[in-house]
Formats: sequence, C-alpha cells, structure tokens
Amino acid sequence: MLNLEDLQKEINQIKERNTKVENDKAWETSKTRRLLLVLFTYLAIGIYFQAIGIDKAWLNAIVPAIAFLLSTLTLPFFKNLWSRYIHQK
Repeated sequence: MLNLEDLQKEINQIKERNTKVENDKAWETSKTRRLLLVLFTYLAIGIYFQAIGIDKAWLNAIVPAIAFLLSTLTLPFFKNLWSRYIHQK
C-alpha cells in the first residue's frame, strides 16, 4: 500500500508531465513556431536555389515558403475533419 509521501510524489510527477505536455502542445500550435519554420524553409530553399544557379533565387524561394505556411494553416481544419469522420472512437 502506498503511503501519503509516495502518493504525493506520484501526483507531482503527473503534474510535471502534464505541464511538459501542455508546453509541447502550445509550442506545436504557436505562431512563433510557424514563423520560424517558414523562415528556415525560405532560407534553405533560397540557399539551394542560389547554389544551383536559379535566377532570382531569393524571390523564387518565397513560393515554397508561402506554400508551406498555407499547408500549416490548413492542417488544423483537416485534422478536425479526420478526427470527426475517419478516426471515430
């Protein structure tokens, strides 16, 4: 049988885990994360386009970065559809 101290330790561990999960979820849905992903996508594509000699590499790199942003903005909508109609419990 667990004593009061052991129960308190377990409760504290659960609270710590819940805090971590909540922070991870907040990060996953944050605008900061999306902005950083778009920026890194733009930089990576721009460097790649410049390396392979595409004219106006940095201007052309905007298109995939914006496409990536649009895809991340539509994912919650499709996640809700999937959750509602496909992954029914």
